[in-house]
Amino acid sequence: MLRIEDTDRKRSTQEAIDAILDGLNWLGLDWDGDVVFQTHNAERHAAVAKELIDAGQAYHCYCSPEELKEMRETARAEGRPALYDRRWRDRDPADAPAGVDPVVRIKMPQCGKTTISDLVQGDVTVAGEQLDDFILLRADGTPTYMLSVVVDDHDMGITHIIRGDDHLNNAFRQLHLFQALDWPVPVFGHIPLIHGADGQKLSKRHGALGVEEYREMGFLPEAMRNYLLRLGWSHGDEETISTEQAVEWFDLDSVGRSPARFDLAKLESLNAHYLKESNENRLVDMIVPQIENTHGITIDDVGSARLANGMEGLKPRAKTLLDLAESAAFYVVRPTFPLENAKAAKLLKDPAVTVLGGAAAVLSSADPWKSDNLESALRAYGEENDLGFGKVAQPIRAALTGSNASPGLFEVMEILGREETIARIQAVPGVLPNS
Repeated sequence: MLRIEDTDRKRSTQEAIDAILDGLNWLGLDWDGDVVFQTHNAERHAAVAKELIDAGQAYHCYCSPEELKEMRETARAEGRPALYDRRWRDRDPADAPAGVDPVVRIKMPQCGKTTISDLVQGDVTVAGEQLDDFILLRADGTPTYMLSVVVDDHDMGITHIIRGDDHLNNAFRQLHLFQALDWPVPVFGHIPLIHGADGQKLSKRHGALGVEEYREMGFLPEAMRNYLLRLGWSHGDEETISTEQAVEWFDLDSVGRSPARFDLAKLESLNAHYLKESNENRLVDMIVPQIENTHGITIDDVGSARLANGMEGLKPRAKTLLDLAESAAFYVVRPTFPLENAKAAKLLKDPAVTVLGGAAAVLSSADPWKSDNLESALRAYGEENDLGFGKVAQPIRAALTGSNASPGLFEVMEILGREETIARIQAVPGVLPNS
């Protein structure tokens, strides 16, 4: 089930909610039924708070913001935890000041210890005096996250609460709330947070954080799922784990207690693996928008077919979809001269222009237009003119791709076709008379 916990209205913008839904859809993480919005259940949450008041498990607190601030400052000055001092816990409501809208607070244990048997962290114990009487309803009557999450967990039949260990302190408060309501307590499992490569808690200074950013960086959803799964969890020495295997193998017993480190190089390596395994047509659909936007073109069926036919030679050279789009662009975008790639431009200086002219003539009569036949024809041309094969092949590569490195030259020529190959060679300045 998917629940949007939107009790913090300032942070829960439509943009933020859309980012959650889009990210889950991109990752291929589906859910059953309709999305549950926590704020839509506010009346139910408030009614539960009233039940707790009636049962003597909660109370109205009339402290002003100024009193709470003074309370915290005094506690800090005395070296105590800055917790609410429970001054309205047993006070007669008749003492309430006029014109003050109260909050509702839960009555937490004032002594003793509370222990949670966590599926990941083991037994964790907190002393009662470390847990204050937290707020259930704000002064305007709206429920807080701490109340809403417990009511929704109960009403939705949640049996396991698995989340980051930064919520471990909340678990003790929520445990007491479940018990105060005489509801079944779910099982808790608090997993370590993800840290950056420097060992510090992952934050914006480490780079991309939102799922949409990794999508824009050219990562495949299956690679992202696999990588995130392996952060802090393992199954023997398996690195590449399909979604089907993950469903079959995953359990909390193999989750470690230490924070995992996010390693972008490892993610790129895993992504490269999934790129190699991906269907050619799917990859073409993914990179076409990138190429079109970068070069201001519209790719037709002929161009898409070239990209699909060239994908087998392109995939092993790419780590991300951005790499793939960049390296594939020459199939649909002719090089412009002079070339920006300095090494490739150097390959087109005299006497390469003369060599290209002769190669174009040879290729015009090559039949069939197949890579092995094209290679034989150009090797023969090189031998007849006492040219090392590199003196023939490298200028042609530069003329066709605009680069000094590409997939196999004869594969590229076969995919481009006779007309396009010869046209690109003859477009090099000086190859044709008066050009």
